[in-house]
Amino acid sequence: MVELSEQACEACRVGAPLVSDEELQRLLPTIPGWRVIEVHGVRQLTREFEFKNFAQALAFTNRVGDLAEAENHHPAILTEWGKVTVTWWTHKIHGLHRNDLILAARTDQAYAL
Repeated sequence: MVELSEQACEACRVGAPLVSDEELQRLLPTIPGWRVIEVHGVRQLTREFEFKNFAQALAFTNRVGDLAEAENHHPAILTEWGKVTVTWWTHKIHGLHRNDLILAARTDQAYAL
């Protein structure tokens, strides 16, 4: 199987299918540290990343921003001193699409830099 981070994102339109519970349970272990939350009835993927200082947190925020722009798919990002919280979900379908899991995996790669 191709690594999640290496899979292609697809254009997502209103009415695109949400990730099934079965697919989510199968793929979630491939992106350790991410957890599913529900906000106003919308499932989202979130993870907190730790850093030694604000400059490192900001540099990571910019890397995540670059990958989001490349796919035209944008997360919520909270940058604080020593930590960044990234939350992915697909606004158009009010929940999780496979793209969100792919971009969570790419976010992990950006953290490893």
